[in-house]
Amino acid sequence: MQHHQIVIVGGGNAGISVAAQLLRRNKHLDIAIIDPASEHYYQPAWTLVGAGAFDIYKTVRNEASVIPKGASWIQQRVESFDPANNAVILKDKTTVRYDTLVVAPGIQLNWDDVKGLKESLGKNGVCSNYSFQTAPYTFECIKHLKSGKAIFHNPHTPVKCGGAPHKIMYLAADYFRRHGLLDTIKIEYWSGGTKLFGVPKYEKTLLKVVEKDHIDLHFFVKLTEIDGENKKARFVGFGEENKGEEYVVDFDMIHVTPPQSAPDFIRQSVLANEAGWVDVDKYTLQHTRYANIFSLGDASSLPTSKTGAAIRKQAPVLVKNLLAFMEGKPLEASYNGYTSCPVVTGYGKLVLAEFDYSNKPVETFPFDQSKERWSMYQLKRRVLPWLYWHKILPGKM
Repeated sequence: MQHHQIVIVGGGNAGISVAAQLLRRNKHLDIAIIDPASEHYYQPAWTLVGAGAFDIYKTVRNEASVIPKGASWIQQRVESFDPANNAVILKDKTTVRYDTLVVAPGIQLNWDDVKGLKESLGKNGVCSNYSFQTAPYTFECIKHLKSGKAIFHNPHTPVKCGGAPHKIMYLAADYFRRHGLLDTIKIEYWSGGTKLFGVPKYEKTLLKVVEKDHIDLHFFVKLTEIDGENKKARFVGFGEENKGEEYVVDFDMIHVTPPQSAPDFIRQSVLANEAGWVDVDKYTLQHTRYANIFSLGDASSLPTSKTGAAIRKQAPVLVKNLLAFMEGKPLEASYNGYTSCPVVTGYGKLVLAEFDYSNKPVETFPFDQSKERWSMYQLKRRVLPWLYWHKILPGKM
């Protein structure tokens, strides 16, 4: 049996950032990170990979290379939690005990929730930027389509990077326009959401992009089945006006965003709320029932968009409050729900949406970020990947 002062479940952006920041505060802390992965991905660039504008191999590094110096790495899967005994049980049935626990395993992609999706993916025009293996095929679909129908799908569940399902649509439309194909390709957006974007200031710009690209919008629909060979997608309506209505839609290419949830071992644990997310106070990031447990990132119950930018603001709050808890002091750091969604609207164009819990814009730059800008596109394509590997993961920002 192992025992550590701080155990972190998850070696993604959230877990690594927290571990690095804690060790920068106190290099003598005894920290263990539990994660089975051998690779670490910079996933925000996969949208650009799917548009042929970024090298997929620049988005991956060995997990061992990002584990902070001074932290132990337990390369195992978590099976369950036993908070009454301050313990995490691993897949091989060994127990890891902790004084404090940080839960940050990220989000689970439920490919199997759409009938036929797994079997169809990567062929017959069925693509997705939501995995390292399939993102490059998205650009194959875009560049080989000369006419017909291109569908872009957004599921009925929360997803990591809520803008990603339509960013690739805008890029595809821009590609079609540049190649004189926009009039021969019909673009449709089928979404489980209620609107295009939750913040009116930014949605206004995006609706203009939709209009310019002649995109048809469909909301309150759930994708239930993909028939790749016959190129048909089945949707079911669940809004007041279309509840139970079935739509069988032909496609020549379809970009699918898989339904997502907290990982099963979180959903089935005593740490979860009714919706399956780790139940934490939205300001302090401390668990609502277990005082020595904290959570951040995509698996947490924090009611904000699940983005890396949100984690960047959550991590310092969690670190300060966890250290305060360990010292028996009050938890004074507070997270305001800040998140950011860099919405690429075409090659060389981006709207940088930044907002808080109240969906009120909280902007970094001294100009109107709801306007499409070349400079913000360069920020996403060139600056943010460098910052991720060299500043964010090492806990320097």
